[in-house]
Amino acid sequence: MDLPVAPPAFDATTGPGPRRRADRGADVGAGCGLVFLELVALVVIFGLWVLSGWTFDTAETVTADPLWNYLAAAGGVGLLALVAGLVAARAGAVVTVVSQAVMAALVCLLVFGGAAAQSHQDQVCRDLPSASGCRDEGRP
Repeated sequence: MDLPVAPPAFDATTGPGPRRRADRGADVGAGCGLVFLELVALVVIFGLWVLSGWTFDTAETVTADPLWNYLAAAGGVGLLALVAGLVAARAGAVVTVVSQAVMAALVCLLVFGGAAAQSHQDQVCRDLPSASGCRDEGRP
């Protein structure tokens, strides 16, 4: 004999209730992968800055490019880390949220420290254009 089945009194699987968290293995993998890619991007960005002041010609004096454009690119990496952290928070991936927050804070410190150093260098070059590390734009 088949008895009728009553509908559930309360179904907690739908609606605005608590969400299911992301799988922990995928969360750790995504967090580590994103941090690795962001660190590679930062190494490439600042490696290009270091290479801008490098020459094999011993007769030529070369100074590195100003940091401003490189800091903007690093800020873009930090912005991507922030967006990835927000997306991970929406998905419930706690490890990725924490790793991206740490990465965004690291990039923020890097950008503000580099901006302070470049601003100081610009001020020194304005006050004394012949100082070490200043470009001489008037020379042929």
